Amino acid sequence: MAAAPELIDHVPHVPSDPPPAWAGFFDGYDAAEAAAGARLADDLVARFARPAPTETFEVLVTHAYQAAWLVRHALDAPPARWLGLSCGNTALTAIEYRDGVPPTVLLYNDMGHLPADLRWTGFARGVRP
Repeated sequence: MAAAPELIDHVPHVPSDPPPAWAGFFDGYDAAEAAAGARLADDLVARFARPAPTETFEVLVTHAYQAAWLVRHALDAPPARWLGLSCGNTALTAIEYRDGVPPTVLLYNDMGHLPADLRWTGFARGVRP
Protein backbone atom coordinates (compact mmCIF):
# COMPACT_ATOMS: atom_id res chain seq x y z
CA MET A 1 0.00 0.00 0.00
CA ALA A 2 1.34 3.41 -0.93
CA ALA A 3 0.27 6.89 0.12
CA ALA A 4 -1.03 9.07 -2.69
CA PRO A 5 -0.55 12.83 -2.41
CA GLU A 6 -3.76 13.31 -4.41
CA LEU A 7 -5.74 11.86 -1.50
CA ILE A 8 -4.66 14.36 1.12
CA ASP A 9 -7.38 16.63 2.44
CA HIS A 10 -7.59 19.65 0.16
CA VAL A 11 -10.22 21.91 -1.39
CA PRO A 12 -10.45 20.72 -5.02
CA HIS A 13 -12.21 23.74 -6.46
CA VAL A 14 -12.86 27.28 -5.26
CA PRO A 15 -15.74 28.78 -7.25
CA SER A 16 -15.18 32.29 -8.56
CA ASP A 17 -18.58 33.23 -7.14
CA PRO A 18 -19.33 30.81 -4.27
CA PRO A 19 -22.92 30.26 -3.18
CA PRO A 20 -23.76 32.59 -0.26
CA ALA A 21 -23.97 29.67 2.18
CA TRP A 22 -20.36 28.75 1.34
CA ALA A 23 -18.83 32.22 1.12
CA GLY A 24 -17.42 32.11 4.67
CA PHE A 25 -15.85 28.71 4.03
CA PHE A 26 -13.70 30.17 1.28
CA ASP A 27 -12.62 33.27 3.21
CA GLY A 28 -8.86 33.24 3.43
CA TYR A 29 -8.19 30.99 0.42
CA ASP A 30 -5.83 32.90 -1.78
CA ALA A 31 -5.18 32.34 -5.49
CA ALA A 32 -2.10 30.19 -4.83
CA GLU A 33 -4.01 27.84 -2.49
CA ALA A 34 -6.90 27.60 -4.93
CA ALA A 35 -4.50 26.78 -7.79
CA ALA A 36 -2.70 24.15 -5.69
CA GLY A 37 -6.04 22.54 -4.80
CA ALA A 38 -7.10 22.53 -8.46
CA ARG A 39 -3.81 20.85 -9.46
CA LEU A 40 -4.28 18.16 -6.82
CA ALA A 41 -7.88 17.64 -8.01
CA ASP A 42 -6.69 17.26 -11.61
CA ASP A 43 -4.04 14.77 -10.44
CA LEU A 44 -6.66 12.86 -8.42
CA VAL A 45 -8.86 12.43 -11.49
CA ALA A 46 -5.93 11.57 -13.78
CA ARG A 47 -4.64 8.91 -11.40
CA PHE A 48 -7.83 7.25 -10.17
CA ALA A 49 -10.81 8.19 -12.40
CA ARG A 50 -10.08 5.99 -15.37
CA PRO A 51 -10.34 2.37 -16.47
CA ALA A 52 -7.34 0.26 -15.61
CA PRO A 53 -5.59 -1.84 -18.29
CA THR A 54 -6.58 -5.01 -16.40
CA GLU A 55 -9.40 -5.70 -13.95
CA THR A 56 -8.34 -3.76 -10.88
CA PHE A 57 -9.96 -2.95 -7.57
CA GLU A 58 -8.51 0.00 -5.69
CA VAL A 59 -9.52 1.09 -2.22
CA LEU A 60 -8.92 4.78 -1.63
CA VAL A 61 -8.89 5.97 1.96
CA THR A 62 -9.41 9.68 1.72
CA HIS A 63 -11.44 12.66 2.81
CA ALA A 64 -14.95 13.90 2.05
CA TYR A 65 -13.83 16.57 -0.40
CA GLN A 66 -11.89 14.09 -2.52
CA ALA A 67 -14.78 11.60 -2.53
CA ALA A 68 -17.17 14.40 -3.53
CA TRP A 69 -14.81 15.52 -6.29
CA LEU A 70 -14.59 12.00 -7.74
CA VAL A 71 -18.39 11.56 -7.63
CA ARG A 72 -18.88 14.99 -9.23
CA HIS A 73 -16.44 13.98 -11.95
CA ALA A 74 -18.13 10.60 -12.49
CA LEU A 75 -21.48 12.36 -12.92
CA ASP A 76 -19.92 14.89 -15.32
CA ALA A 77 -21.29 17.70 -13.15
CA PRO A 78 -19.90 21.25 -13.18
CA PRO A 79 -16.94 21.82 -10.84
CA ALA A 80 -18.90 23.77 -8.22
CA ARG A 81 -21.30 20.83 -7.71
CA TRP A 82 -18.81 19.11 -5.41
CA LEU A 83 -20.04 21.54 -2.74
CA GLY A 84 -23.41 19.79 -2.50
CA LEU A 85 -21.97 16.30 -2.09
CA SER A 86 -21.51 15.98 1.66
CA CYS A 87 -19.95 12.72 2.75
CA GLY A 88 -20.22 11.32 6.25
CA ASN A 89 -17.33 10.00 8.31
CA THR A 90 -16.28 6.47 7.24
CA ALA A 91 -18.86 6.44 4.45
CA LEU A 92 -18.28 4.14 1.50
CA THR A 93 -18.45 5.25 -2.12
CA ALA A 94 -17.81 2.99 -5.10
CA ILE A 95 -17.33 4.14 -8.68
CA GLU A 96 -16.85 1.76 -11.61
CA TYR A 97 -14.74 2.81 -14.60
CA ARG A 98 -14.97 0.78 -17.82
CA ASP A 99 -13.73 1.46 -21.32
CA GLY A 100 -16.23 3.02 -23.69
CA VAL A 101 -18.91 3.96 -21.15
CA PRO A 102 -19.28 6.78 -18.63
CA PRO A 103 -18.32 6.01 -15.03
CA THR A 104 -20.98 4.42 -12.86
CA VAL A 105 -21.55 5.50 -9.26
CA LEU A 106 -22.36 2.16 -7.64
CA LEU A 107 -22.55 3.36 -4.07
CA TYR A 108 -22.44 6.81 -2.52
CA ASN A 109 -22.07 7.79 1.13
CA ASP A 110 -23.14 4.38 2.42
CA MET A 111 -22.82 4.00 6.18
CA GLY A 112 -24.79 0.77 6.56
CA HIS A 113 -21.73 -0.88 8.10
CA LEU A 114 -21.95 1.44 11.13
CA PRO A 115 -24.27 1.21 14.13
CA ALA A 116 -27.10 3.76 13.86
CA ASP A 117 -25.68 6.01 16.59
CA LEU A 118 -22.43 6.48 14.60
CA ARG A 119 -24.03 7.31 11.26
CA TRP A 120 -24.09 10.85 9.90
CA THR A 121 -21.49 12.18 12.30
CA GLY A 122 -20.02 14.28 9.51
CA PHE A 123 -23.15 16.37 9.08
CA ALA A 124 -24.53 19.33 10.97
CA ARG A 125 -27.17 18.70 13.59
CA GLY A 126 -30.58 18.10 12.03
CA VAL A 127 -29.25 17.24 8.56
CA ARG A 128 -30.00 13.53 8.65
CA PRO A 129 -32.03 11.48 6.19
